[in-house]
Amino acid sequence: MTFIQCRGLTREYRKGDNLIKPLDGLDLDVPRGDLLALMGPSGSGKTTLLNLIAGIDSPTAGTLTIDGVDIGELSRRKLAAWRSAHVGYVFQLYNLVPVLTAYENVELPLLLHKLPRRQRHARVAQALERVGIADRADHFPRQLSGGQEQRVAIARAIVTDPDIIVADEPTGDLDKASAHAVMLLLQSLNSELGKTIIMVTHDPHTTDYAKRTLHLDKGRLAEAGTLQTETDHDRPTEQAQTSPRAARPLEGARP
Repeated sequence: MTFIQCRGLTREYRKGDNLIKPLDGLDLDVPRGDLLALMGPSGSGKTTLLNLIAGIDSPTAGTLTIDGVDIGELSRRKLAAWRSAHVGYVFQLYNLVPVLTAYENVELPLLLHKLPRRQRHARVAQALERVGIADRADHFPRQLSGGQEQRVAIARAIVTDPDIIVADEPTGDLDKASAHAVMLLLQSLNSELGKTIIMVTHDPHTTDYAKRTLHLDKGRLAEAGTLQTETDHDRPTEQAQTSPRAARPLEGARP
């Protein structure tokens, strides 16, 4: 069943006298529970598409429907509320606030919701435990490795229990071992918690963890992958090492 549907999706803007069109009539269907990798050259529209799906930007033309909601028809205020409830964003360079601890960085999105302090604490603690960084809750970003910072960023992205996680080059600033661990973590969030994950990457090795890989070029799909059919033994899954806890939704999660 289609969860995210793009039809004729277009985003354009002017830069001086030039009309820039990062997306040009894109058609795309994403089922619920997909783990989709987007690849393509710089300027192909990958990050623009990610920002539209995340509700950070709005399309110039076409439609973007997510779980029956036409995102392009929402007012700015309603779009912000929708984004806060349904989307978690993971950035390449983490975007952690340097003067806040790991705990406080993860708590930030919850401050936009009317939650009692005790419930906020439970949600933050559970998110930090889920990504394996609970023992660093009181550390500041400068006291963490790059891999640990990205785990905090992922905890921040999932603490509101969003339906969708969008990740822009989530392993782009990490060494091979840290990138592997982060991708296994995203994979477990997809397989165990059913999160729909869409990520942009330039690294072909990262696509090994995805269910599908699509290629963009000049604002349109250039090549579509198909759902992989390999067994769990064939896929690079090591959930026993990265997520020993049984899968369970975050406290207060929507049913």
